[in-house]
Amino acid sequence: MNATTRTGPGGDKTERTWLKILSTYRKPAIGRSLFELCVSLVPFVLLWAAAWMAIDHGYWLGLILVIPAAGFLLRLFMVQHDCGHGSFFGRRRFDDWTGRAIGILTLTPYDYWRRAHAEHHASAGNLDERGVGDIATFTVAEYRALSRLGKLGYRLYRHPLVMFGIGPAWLFLFKQRLPFGMMRAGALPWISTMGTNAVVVALAALLIWAVGIVPFLLIHLPIVLIAGSVGVWLFYIQHQFEETHWSRPPEWTLQHAAMHGASYYDLPRPLRWITANIGMHHIHHISSRVPFYRLPEVLRDYPELTSVSRITLKESLRCVKFILWDENSRRLVSLSEAKRCP
Repeated sequence: MNATTRTGPGGDKTERTWLKILSTYRKPAIGRSLFELCVSLVPFVLLWAAAWMAIDHGYWLGLILVIPAAGFLLRLFMVQHDCGHGSFFGRRRFDDWTGRAIGILTLTPYDYWRRAHAEHHASAGNLDERGVGDIATFTVAEYRALSRLGKLGYRLYRHPLVMFGIGPAWLFLFKQRLPFGMMRAGALPWISTMGTNAVVVALAALLIWAVGIVPFLLIHLPIVLIAGSVGVWLFYIQHQFEETHWSRPPEWTLQHAAMHGASYYDLPRPLRWITANIGMHHIHHISSRVPFYRLPEVLRDYPELTSVSRITLKESLRCVKFILWDENSRRLVSLSEAKRCP
């Protein structure tokens, strides 16, 4: 694998130096932001409508349009993601209300998600702060201490069919309907979640009235599930690669974990566009206020960053087997490798 996480990127540049460098890329262009929003939202609506018209006229092959529609829904989630970081418009009010509106389509309560995601950014790679907004990851020692039932539960949780199939369906259709994990975090997560739920129900009822319940389910449910599965895969691969970084304080530092605990997922250009450059995740974690459409500028100006934690599409497929963190070798290992760990 091409991931390189043991040495500092750019030779003598430290993570704090990169933070200063990246600050010059943080200013969004309002016109570009509006353009990116339009080229994500309009095709999604048109593809949804085209799929409905196809099946309404008996052309069931038209359901294949749910695949590109799911891609654009995924891209809308990435816009919502930038809004959560305040980087899309660079104005909190515009970002928040845009994120809340998109959250109706993505079934993701914006304010609830934004708070959980902020905790993920603040604690990524910290072995003492796992559990909020991330993929549950046990160390080899923790896994060995589990009961047989506990081990089975963890292995099922990390199985690809659960992680990228059942898991996304549970997350987007059910879990995000209540502010789990933030039941005592004040009113905002509740208002966000309940408000999103209410508008989702109203919009679904309107669409069911307009197109019928069967076409609605045949079109929208696959779109949500496909987009959700791909989204979970992207989040997974951006942190769950063999040479990612986990440590405990005081060794753990936010900047080092941001650079070395997030991957550069080097995707083909069309996939890079539809995923809104989220694969450039090491840059994003160092400076989350850089708009997604400016991330390629960073790689263009500082090509040394392309060698940091780089994973290709082909290489990423083998990462699903790395499910335990070995604190001795300081890397993720498979179950079979864990058996040989001291």
